[in-house]
Amino acid sequence: MATVNLSNYDINSVPNATGMRVGIVVSEWNNEITETLYNGAYETLIKHGAKPENILKEYVPGTFELTYGAKSMIKSVNLDAVIVLGCVIQGETRHFDFICQGIAFGITDLNIVTDTPVIFGVLTTDNKQQASDRAGGKHGNKGDEAAVTAIKMAALRIRHKNL
Repeated sequence: MATVNLSNYDINSVPNATGMRVGIVVSEWNNEITETLYNGAYETLIKHGAKPENILKEYVPGTFELTYGAKSMIKSVNLDAVIVLGCVIQGETRHFDFICQGIAFGITDLNIVTDTPVIFGVLTTDNKQQASDRAGGKHGNKGDEAAVTAIKMAALRIRHKNL
């Protein structure tokens, strides 16, 4: 929502992330935005108890490749959650629609077929200013929100595995 700071949340509603292993897959495309998203996610994970050595980072060329990056991480590393971070900015062609739809379907599919939550931290904006506003600007940092979601979903996964 355009009037909400994404970085505002009830800190007491977030489980402790100590012992959690989280993968973060970052798109190199629009890297000035995606690195800011990564920094927000990383700092939020640390703030809630995650250890730096338990936060794994991988790069992929673009947003469309985030699905494969997440799938590859899930297959090769024991993780409690994976966050994908990307930024797609509307251009003059329908390319935007195909990329946004593809990544949304891809991440949904991974959440259905794997036992590891994959968190959608992809900005889909009309222009670069909107992206900047959501990557550390006046609307906070979507990376923070993605990290909080990852912690909550990882805690859910851990609780259910222990039943």
